[in-house]
Amino acid sequence: MPDTTALLVAASGQHGPGNTLRIVLIVSIVGCALLAWFLLRGYGNQDSND
Repeated sequence: MPDTTALLVAASGQHGPGNTLRIVLIVSIVGCALLAWFLLRGYGNQDSND
């Protein structure tokens, strides 16, 4: 089975994980922001059911 990393580097024509790492970082930051919004949105109006 061929090495996946070597195939990706050869196919992209670039050396190193520059664009891939940039995309992974951006997606993780956006994902963390959405997760924080989802978890914290329930804390806004808890005592309106009195």
